[in-house]
Amino acid sequence: MTFRTKQDQVADILRERVIAGVYARGTKLKQSEIAEELGVSITPVREALHILEAEGYISGLSHRGLLVPQFDPAETQEIFDLRLMLERDLTAFALPNVTPQHLEEMKGFQRVVSELTRGRDRLATRTANFRFHFRLYELADRPQTLKFVRVLWAKYPFIYQELGGRRMRHIDEHERFLARVEAGDREGAIEAMVDHIRSGWTELHAHGWLDGGAGNGADRKAAAGGD
Repeated sequence: MTFRTKQDQVADILRERVIAGVYARGTKLKQSEIAEELGVSITPVREALHILEAEGYISGLSHRGLLVPQFDPAETQEIFDLRLMLERDLTAFALPNVTPQHLEEMKGFQRVVSELTRGRDRLATRTANFRFHFRLYELADRPQTLKFVRVLWAKYPFIYQELGGRRMRHIDEHERFLARVEAGDREGAIEAMVDHIRSGWTELHAHGWLDGGAGNGADRKAAAGGD
């Protein structure tokens, strides 16, 4: 069994929070507040933040401490291309390792995603969505690829809940993927996952998020936390 230090455990919590948008873009992360909230000393929090900075989840600015980076539309095409390629590979490698128990576990995550989405709990939905995807990706047993994909998620605008009917469509797309997995249709499951990632990207364009259109203003502000 792999031993995990307290700083590793804190880093895991902070990564998930950055990806899920619990820490909004532009937020300064305060060591003392995090330590108090998690019930740990300052030292593991400081070390965990250094780890996240090195990995690209947060950035350090002179006299401003460590911040969650702002969303940069100019980077999104490359991030999307990498997500599509790497998450397709992780899905393909994971599927042969999915047992009936793993499938039931993912269905459980999906029920949580569905309930939270219908309840309009934006941040909790993003967290549940992260857990759904990465429970699958962990089964690929490709830890380096997994690390890269986590960083890509931290930089990507996950705004499915804020874009019109997208918040319900992403539930249907998860269900379609799970149905293909349960049917033993490996290629169909891979295609469903790729379609899921691509449809989120398409809706970013449709709402003007990447070209200065309708994604500005209140919609952009609300979604800035983080398919």
